[in-house]
Amino acid sequence: MEITLKLFSVLTKHLPENTVRNVAQIVVPDGLSVQGVIDHYNLPNDCCHLVLVDGVYVAPSERPDHILEPGQALAIWPPVAGG
Repeated sequence: MEITLKLFSVLTKHLPENTVRNVAQIVVPDGLSVQGVIDHYNLPNDCCHLVLVDGVYVAPSERPDHILEPGQALAIWPPVAGG
């Protein structure tokens, strides 16, 4: 199935080569979880601070069980600091 993967800041280096800016259309196996995508792209869990599926927050404890559906958008941000 195809989903949209959006990575931000230091995580963009993990995107596939065909990526335009920070957004990639990727094909993943049916039934793959949010954590499955994180693991497949070798994203460090401690850098996956804010995770949204179609704009809805997915808590770290829910990521292994949150199964993605075709056409969904998975967006991941690392921790940020500022002032």
